[in-house]
Order: sequence, then structure tokens, then C-alpha cells
Amino acid sequence: MEGFITDWLNLALRWLHVVVAIAWIGESFYFVALDNSLKKPKDPSLVERGVFGELWHVHGGGFYNMQKYMVAPARMPEDLHWSKWPSYTTWLSGFSLFTVLYLFSPETYLIDKNVLDMGPVVAIAAALGFLAAGWIVYDSLCRLLGHNDRLLGAIVGAYVVAAAWLACHIFAGRAAYLIVGAMLATIMSANVFFVIIPGQRKMVGAMLEGEAPNPIYGKRGKQRSVHNTYFTLPVVFAMLSNHYAMTYTHPYNWAVLSVIMLAGALIRQFFVLRHRGRQLWLLPAAGVALLAAALAVTLPKHVAPQAQAANMPVVKLADIQPILQQRCVACHSAHPTMMGSAPAGVLFDTPDEISTNAQRLYQQAVVLKAMPLGNVTRMTSAEREKIAAWFSTRTQQ
Repeated sequence: MEGFITDWLNLALRWLHVVVAIAWIGESFYFVALDNSLKKPKDPSLVERGVFGELWHVHGGGFYNMQKYMVAPARMPEDLHWSKWPSYTTWLSGFSLFTVLYLFSPETYLIDKNVLDMGPVVAIAAALGFLAAGWIVYDSLCRLLGHNDRLLGAIVGAYVVAAAWLACHIFAGRAAYLIVGAMLATIMSANVFFVIIPGQRKMVGAMLEGEAPNPIYGKRGKQRSVHNTYFTLPVVFAMLSNHYAMTYTHPYNWAVLSVIMLAGALIRQFFVLRHRGRQLWLLPAAGVALLAAALAVTLPKHVAPQAQAANMPVVKLADIQPILQQRCVACHSAHPTMMGSAPAGVLFDTPDEISTNAQRLYQQAVVLKAMPLGNVTRMTSAEREKIAAWFSTRTQQ
């Protein structure tokens, strides 16, 4: 029953997280596109009113005229929209989901003793510390180097690569990818909470006091907002990566993650520049080339079953059933004991179910060694070799 409740909680939180993330990303992308598409107004009265740029839209059967004031309008409007709740809700729902899935089961999801042998309390503390340290280091870099956008961007990029390397040497590969993504997502939401919104409040407060707002708050907010837009596609990949073991199980998984994140940032840069009227097709081409390189590096290599190579008898399905019963059916069963339901609907209860899922079994347990998760059931190398021998000869049985 506990696993069943956990699965439903997982479903509810995941659904909420996706919905609010769509709202936040959509709003963020729209404002970046708007800001980069503004044209200097031709009407002298608009310039006199302090309008920095404007853009006309046609949508939904009507016309919209978007105007931007460089610092603030002369008079504060009565109804002012603040772009903050989608960000906060996205982070809160994501952290809740991370807690339910990873922090509640650190032995299964966070720890891989082949990477680092640590206890559950240490693993949980390390995961939480990673998120906090990610923001502290990033914010410090911005405060020190915020005057130089290019240098700051390069160092932040190097910092993300270093974080990917460190995470992949502390946590299980699947968790490492998610934690790096969660670190970036924490930075994004913290940018809104600690920098963008407070700066806007100070600007509004100055106007209400009849004072000229300090433009530094707008500049800082714009810089953090730009960083957020480049983080978005890398974060989306990290959140989806747990479905693709060929990436996080690679011996150089940190490099694979870094390459894919860079590809996402380059593709995002193409769209940012496109909104300014520049179309640098080299950027998405480079992004696709990086993805192709990641694909080539992660291509599975044929695993020659050592049992067959040693001229041992052909391994039959009945020979691997005890292995699956001991190591796999705690999750992959019609009535699992470790989870509420079998992941991806893969079952190993009957010979027919084992044969149907043979390719998945071979790929995950032998080629990628991604299953069992965290090897919590302690599948041995000899057992993996036995499964490989069975898979290579099953058509002859």
C-alpha cells in the first residue's frame, strides 16, 4: 500500500510540476522574445513619455501594442502584473517530487556504491548541500563579475561543467543528472526570488516615493533573466534524462551531460538572436552536431557473453529465472514489493513476459548495467554474464 500511495503522490506532483513549468518557461520565453523584438517608437509623443521600445502583435482576433519603459513610466499603473508565482510553484513542486522519489529512497536512487560508498544520511545531506552550494557559488560569481557579461558567462559555463563532474563522482548516474538539473533550476528560481523581484520592488517603491528608480536593479534583473533563459533547455533535458540510461551510465557521463547541455544552450541562443533579426544557423547546426557526437559516444558496444565464449552449455530461460526472481521482480512484477507498480510496465513473472522484454532486460542489465537501480538487490557480474549468454542464444532454444 505504501508503494501505491507513493506512486499516486509521484503522479500528482509530476503533473503539477510539468504544468507550472510550462507556464513559467512559456512566460519567460515570451518576455525574452518580446525584449529582443522591440523597435524604437517613431511617434515623438511616445519617446517623450519615456517609451524605450514597442512591438505590435496580432493574436486571437485582436491587436496588441507592447511598450517598454527603460526604467519606469512617469506614473505607476494601478494594476501591475508580477511574474513570480510560476517560478516559485515550479521549484516547490519540483523539490517536493525530488523529495518523494529520491530523498525518501536514497539507497535506491541516490547511492551507487561503485561510484561512492556512503550512507543514506550522507547522501541526502550531499544532495541538499549541492542545491544550496550551487546557488551560493553562482550568486557570488555574479556579484564579483557581473560587470563583464562575457567573462561571467564563460565562468558560469565552466562552473556547470565542474558541477556535472562532481555530481557524477558522488551520486548514482541517474541521480547525478537530476541533481545538476535541480541545481540549475534552483539558481533560476532563486534569481527570481532574491534578485529580480526584490529589484523590481525597489524600483516601484522609489516611484511611489516620487524618486527616480536606480537603473542598476533593472540591469541586474535583466542579466539574471538572460542566464535563466540559457539554463532552460539544459534543465529540461536533465529532468527527462532518467528515462535514457545510455547517457547517465556512460563511463564519462559527466562529459555526456555537459555536451548535451551545451547543445541546448546553443540552440536557445539561436532563437534569442533570431528575435533580434539575426539568424545564425551555425548555432543549431553546432547543437545538432554535439548531440550527434553524444549519440556516437554512447552507442552500445556488443557484450560477448563470457559463458558462451568458454564453451559452457547453452543457457536456457529456466536458468535465468531464479536470477530475475531474486534481483528484479521486487520491482518488475504484477505485485511488486519495492514499488507501487512495475516501472514502464515491464514484468518478469512468467516465461512469456521475460521473452517479451528480453531486449530491455539485456540492454538495461547487461549493456548499460543501469538495472537494478543502484544495484540495490546486488546483481553480480556472473549473473549479468549469464543473462547475456541467454540473450545471445535464445533464438536457438
